[in-house]
Amino acid sequence: MTRIIAGDFGGRRLQVPAAGTRPTTDRVREALFSRLDAANALKGAHVLDLYAGSGALGLEAMSRKAATATLVESATPAARIIEANIRELGLGTRARVVKERALQFLRRTNETYSLVFIDPPYDIARGDLAAVLDALADRLDPEANVIVEWTRRAPLPEWPPTIAPIVSKDYGETVLHFAHKVKS
Repeated sequence: MTRIIAGDFGGRRLQVPAAGTRPTTDRVREALFSRLDAANALKGAHVLDLYAGSGALGLEAMSRKAATATLVESATPAARIIEANIRELGLGTRARVVKERALQFLRRTNETYSLVFIDPPYDIARGDLAAVLDALADRLDPEANVIVEWTRRAPLPEWPPTIAPIVSKDYGETVLHFAHKVKS
């Protein structure tokens, strides 16, 4: 079971896909959102949740006063579950699902975001993740925060020069990598 931890929808349960996703644990999400709350990075944020799965990260941000969320998921069953979660929470047009591959979406969109979650499958090719990070650079607001959830068993690809790593935090198998857009 996955649930919203805090905020307007705190305690509400989210549907999760039966297979093909790796939901972020409550413990990791709690640590992640405590850090974002302390940095005042949530209120009014325009969120991009790539490889959204159930949408738990983007929807948690919405519960904590993010303005909008775009949840990108290429798997049809997972995208349908995210749509159901958005309806159940009554988010209307403030949250939307895009059924598309992350890299395709980033190359196509003209929107910019202030908070980005990237939680790809751990077996994604490093080159594919590197391409997503490169394409993301032009989609970031000047003060944007980027969080990549990754396995500690594999090194994260290098960050593009326009995104600077801040810190990495280990939570067992999971590592959260925090970064921000480099000011020009």
